[in-house]
Amino acid sequence: MDRRRFLTMAGGAAPVAAAPRVHAAAEAAAVPSRPNRIGVSSYSFWAFHRDELRPLETNLDHAARMGFDGLEILQRQLVSTDRATLQKIKRQAFLLGLDLMGFSTHQGFLSPDEEVRKRNVAHTLDCLEQAYQLGIPTIRVNSGTWGTSKNFDDLMAKRGIEEPLEGFTEEDAYKWVIDAYRSLVPEAAKRGVVMGLENHWGLGVTPEGVQRVVDTIDSPWLQVTLDTGNFLEDPYDRLAQLAPQTVLLQAKTYFGGGRWYTLDLDYGRIAKIMRTAGFRGYVSLEFEGKEDPLAGIPKSLALLRKHFS
Repeated sequence: MDRRRFLTMAGGAAPVAAAPRVHAAAEAAAVPSRPNRIGVSSYSFWAFHRDELRPLETNLDHAARMGFDGLEILQRQLVSTDRATLQKIKRQAFLLGLDLMGFSTHQGFLSPDEEVRKRNVAHTLDCLEQAYQLGIPTIRVNSGTWGTSKNFDDLMAKRGIEEPLEGFTEEDAYKWVIDAYRSLVPEAAKRGVVMGLENHWGLGVTPEGVQRVVDTIDSPWLQVTLDTGNFLEDPYDRLAQLAPQTVLLQAKTYFGGGRWYTLDLDYGRIAKIMRTAGFRGYVSLEFEGKEDPLAGIPKSLALLRKHFS
């Protein structure tokens, strides 16, 4: 006899029937969905050319004032990676009520030079440790590019598509990238930091390229960082293809016109794609417009709140 039934009978009242069990699916359906939290990338402020907006302390203050929930740090924006500096940033974010929710890093494995690839593995390991020290749960990672374009402007003129180095193929590149991330997965697991491979040029120029790497490694510690602005043609089906494996959504906006290109993205449609895929995580604004970021970023936040709430 369970305790509830015993106490009921001891009190002289009729036994109370147990409450009917609710089917798990029905129970889940009864729970209202909550809005996605919205963060902002520090890149949105600095963008590699606004020196007065490079300090992360300044970015944190602006993000809190504007009403964001978190800040994604561009790793190259750090002026120092010593432990004391990282802990100071972590403390400021906490006092402002902001999550440090993403860490955008750069690495490249599309090189036949084994030493180059080893250096990039070591750099990515350093980034995993920095994220761990900052309490950041996910880092953006890349395949890298072939380096056969003159510069980034040339790469954008080619719509992100490069020819491989002479004498090598994409099959070589897949092996290099898969080997690199296979070696990094145990280190990510040790630190509890999820790597998110971004659709960011190189092998990431197609959803199939990203999926091939992620599915081959088949680890919860390597998933997808999905950038809404990096599929330059027919984005919606491609975004939907990667949405189920996405751990962080980077949302591009272009108020004032884009620096390299402008996409007219339907965020109502994108939000629906992400909801259908069950995405509950952070949306991180990457502002790439020519408008003053201190004006364009709040407009972008209003746009994302409208659709992801």
